[in-house]
Order: sequence, then C-alpha cells, then structure tokens
Amino acid sequence: MTKIHAMAVGLLLIPTLTYAQLQYANGIIKTGAEQTALYMDALKGKRVALVANQTSIIGDTHLLDSLLKRGVAVVKVFGPEHGFRGNASNGTEVSDEVDARTGVKIISLYGKKRKPSATDLADVDIVIYDIQDVGCRFYTNINTLRDVMESCARYGKELMILDRPNPNAYLIDGPILDMELRSGIGQFPIPISHGLTVAEFAQMANGEGWLEDHLKCRLHIVKVANYRHDMLYRLPVSPSPNLNTEAGILLYPSTCLFEGVALNHGRGTEFPFTVIGGPMLKGIYGFSFTPVSMPGRAEDPIYQDQTCYGLDLRNYDLEKLVKAKKLNLDWMIELYAKFPDKAKFFDRSIHRQIGNIDYLAGVAEFKEQIASGKSETEIRKTWEPGLAAYKKMREKYLLYE
Repeated sequence: MTKIHAMAVGLLLIPTLTYAQLQYANGIIKTGAEQTALYMDALKGKRVALVANQTSIIGDTHLLDSLLKRGVAVVKVFGPEHGFRGNASNGTEVSDEVDARTGVKIISLYGKKRKPSATDLADVDIVIYDIQDVGCRFYTNINTLRDVMESCARYGKELMILDRPNPNAYLIDGPILDMELRSGIGQFPIPISHGLTVAEFAQMANGEGWLEDHLKCRLHIVKVANYRHDMLYRLPVSPSPNLNTEAGILLYPSTCLFEGVALNHGRGTEFPFTVIGGPMLKGIYGFSFTPVSMPGRAEDPIYQDQTCYGLDLRNYDLEKLVKAKKLNLDWMIELYAKFPDKAKFFDRSIHRQIGNIDYLAGVAEFKEQIASGKSETEIRKTWEPGLAAYKKMREKYLLYE
C-alpha cells in the first residue's frame, strides 16, 4: 500500500513515500553546481553566460544569484523551453526579458531562436550549462544542450557543464528513434529513456557527430560527486510545470506516450502523468478526474471541464517500477483494448493537444503494434537489436558506474 502526503516545497509538490526499499541518495550526492571549489577559478576574470532555468540551484539559492554574489561577471542568461523561471506551458514560445532581481538580460532559446548567435556570444568568454533533466528523448532540454554546443563550437567558446543526476538513469528502454521521424521531441538515435546525465549526453553528441557540420564542442565537465546511475534522486525543484511530483517524474517515460492518444494524461490537474482517462470510459473505470484550464501549465487541456474515467497511478508501486527497469506498456495496451471507438484512439484531429504518437514513440510501427493487439513481449522483441547496439555505444561516454 502506498501512502502519499503532499507538501509544497519550492516549486515541487513532494509526496512522502512509505516504500521501505525505495531509497533516495540526495544526502550523499553533490551536484556539479554545489561543488563551487571545482569551477570558481575557471571563471575568474571571464565574462560568463548561463544556460539555466528554475532548477539551476545551489541549496536554496539560484546559480545566477550565487555567482553574482561571488563576484562572477555573468553578462547574460539563455533560457530553454518553459523559460528561465519555468512558468511557461509546454511548446509555448518564450520572449527575451531582463531579470527583475539582478538586471541580467535573459535571451530565450525557445522563441525567435533556438541557439545563441555570434552576436549573443561576442561578449562571452565561457558558457555554463546547468539545467536539471529527466532522462527522456522527448524532454527537450537535450535539444537545447546540443544547440548551445553547436554555437559554442562554431564561435570558439568553452562550455562548462555543471552535471546533475538523472532521476530515471536506472532505466534504458524504448525503441531507438527512426531518424525519418526526427522532430522537436526527438532528434537523436537514442531510446525513450536513455540512461545518461546531461554531461554524458554531451560527450555522446560530440563523439557520435551529432553537432551540425560534425563540429566538436570544447567541454569542461564538473561531475556529480558520489553518484551512480542506479541511485534515485529526488528533484528539489520541479523541472517543468507538469512534472511536479516524484511519481510523475518516475512514470513520465511510460506515461508521456499518452500525449499521442485521445485521452487526458493529467494535464489540467494537480497530478499530470499519473492519471489517464477520458469521458468515453465511463462505466468501464470507477476512478474519475476533471481537467480544468491552468494558466502556465495547461490552458486548454483535452476534455476540459469534462469528467474523465480511467487509471489512477498516483499510488502505483514505484519500487516495482524501478525494479522492473522497463517502460510500462500494459497501460497503453489495456486502455486501447477498452477504448470504445478504436479508430479514434490515435486520432489527432480530436484536440490540438494530442501529439504525434510516431514522434513520441520514435517508430511508426508502435501504434500499429498496439492496434493489432501485439503483446508487450512481441513489441519489445522489435526494440532489442537497436537497444543492444545503443547500450554498447553508451558505454564509451559514461562518467559514472
């Protein structure tokens, strides 16, 4: 039995879990940003740009404030999807601004441009990347990292990465992206859950030639101390508006696939990625929830103000999930089987918030496998050759056990 007690801490709603075996390593791990003695000398006398958002913290202090207090010349900040403060909805363009607290200029990399220009970097000596990731191909921060790497390489700037743990690093699973389906939510030939920290991913992007024109970015990596991939890490700050619970973050590799079907996956509620359902499932499931408009998180969720019936995963056994080391396909298979009008299950015309399931899964055959009633075992067999090759390639770029 799972007991969840919610308490608001910063920007993350942190549930207290009672699993005896689910142990978090936050007291042991030190993020790259926390180890200031390892990188402050490298910043002396240099003009610094940050690639940062609300997760870029040292204790309770934002990295920008911490560096300025130490006398570092931070001349600008580049912000990713969701913005510097993490308060913009997914896919929403973000404008440039000036940070009201510090007066530092913030340049959006999720608006009119996706990468720093030559002009942006003309008055910069070194760029620091410090953004918490969740280890999934469709989480767009790694696209921003690649874009920043390209600009740094092209304009002769060093990129310092203050590494952070991947809360889903224990999981390497899912089909390898078919590059014919390359999109804004999938740009690299990696599985859905890639099992890398951002610094390891940066090394992979360099080594595998994923930068434009096969550029190589000069990296200065500050590793996470006392860290292994099998360690669970409780995020102190929500990495994005709709990843606001521990359960949501751990379920995300599996439940984000529901962005590509005609069901609500919790957007418009306080528990995104942990509930899944729709009005058409009334009488089939007893659990219900009602999505509402939530500015900055879900302005127009599918089935807004309608009662949705379906799965409640808020109390799902996270220890079981972690020990399985697999994406959960049972929920997709079950909900397709119980969906009344199967022709509409993957129909994007129903609502503008329904994504492209081919882009999310990374392969066109996934929706066909679900529709034809393939079992999880049969689906997984089609992933195995690509996953095996990826795992072997991944070993070259690991910084941690």
